[in-house]
Amino acid sequence: MNKYELQTAPFIVPTNDGKLIEEHFGKASIDTGDYSFAHMIAPAGWSEPFQTPEFDEITYVISGRKIIEVDGKKIQLSRNESICIKKGTRVRYSNPFEEPVEYVSVCIPAFSAERVKREG
Repeated sequence: MNKYELQTAPFIVPTNDGKLIEEHFGKASIDTGDYSFAHMIAPAGWSEPFQTPEFDEITYVISGRKIIEVDGKKIQLSRNESICIKKGTRVRYSNPFEEPVEYVSVCIPAFSAERVKREG
């Protein structure tokens, strides 16, 4: 049994909205369901539908800004800021700004298409 797992080739999640998703650890990359860790870059003007995930999601912004909509509030997350959205929370992520936003996310349990529960 290995005591560590070095990731040198993250799984690039296919998208159709211009967002780069590099999953380093999770269901798609190493088939672990306990957690996922991904690096992302969302282009200017990007948004996704509301979702009610079955996982906690921690987001940390490296550069740029993004908007998180929760309970009718719009929260702006900027460089060196983080947030934890608890599972079962209806949330929407977007980047209405003129520059890309780079961030990392940790999901517990791991992100999956079945667990994200996107609307529409």
